[in-house]
Amino acid sequence: MPVIHPAYEILARAGAQAGVPTAGAELIRDGVNVLYHLPGGIVARIGPAGSYDTAAHLLRISRWLATTDVPAVRVLNGVPQPTMVGNRPVTWWIRLPDHRHASPAELGATLRRIHALTAPDWPPLPPLDPFNGLDEAIATATTITDRDRTWLTNLQAGLRREYAELRSELSRHVIHGDAWQGNLAVPEDGTPVLLDLDHVGLGPREWDLIPLAVDHTDFARITPAQYDAFVNAYGGYDVTTWPGYRTLATTTELRWTAFILGKANTDPHAANEANHRLACLQGDIKRPWQWTPF
Repeated sequence: MPVIHPAYEILARAGAQAGVPTAGAELIRDGVNVLYHLPGGIVARIGPAGSYDTAAHLLRISRWLATTDVPAVRVLNGVPQPTMVGNRPVTWWIRLPDHRHASPAELGATLRRIHALTAPDWPPLPPLDPFNGLDEAIATATTITDRDRTWLTNLQAGLRREYAELRSELSRHVIHGDAWQGNLAVPEDGTPVLLDLDHVGLGPREWDLIPLAVDHTDFARITPAQYDAFVNAYGGYDVTTWPGYRTLATTTELRWTAFILGKANTDPHAANEANHRLACLQGDIKRPWQWTPF
């Protein structure tokens, strides 16, 4: 008998409530959120338990962006949004045509447009907290030693102090909050479409520029020419020359490590990756680093 994903029952119940056919659903992604392709060009996104507010924010952001010149994933209208199954929200979206990840230049140009937006009166955009969730992730990690836990705690505390000193000098913009090439889809018509709007908020534009920059400086995932194209498309601002670059770069890498720590509690492969990332942060492995995506 075929194995049925545990989230499929939630999908089926949500579809029955919303009047959305779910027969023939295909699993896209099984992560914090579970995504399914549905017949009729629909995507269902099942959020984790207790994430109603996040789902509602996501819907509001998508509808607001539809009034701007920044194309983003579109909400499916005419159905209950979000549809609740117990304490798990299910949101419904219009499926994108076949697409690829954005190039560095396409990402730079899109971020320039996002950062130029005027923040709306509604929906309210939450302020960026680069350290949100890190305390819990470090405290609940079960695959690291107490010595490493203390080291991570001290690293975070130092980064918090550095960021507090920088924050007063930073301007606030509309930011995506999780800006990388995979969160910008480019269909065949060449018009980039913004994905994963959960972290859209207000914060320094540097936060959105960091992920691509560390791909260049710390991981060598993109070439110097590709990074130059990103900088030029953004308008010429190279965040790696900003004095606070290393603070936000290390904070971003700490967040990526904390994400794996959460998976490491139940996944031996993630546990090995978490230890590798920790060794990198502690300086035991020289850059450029190679981190396995999860």
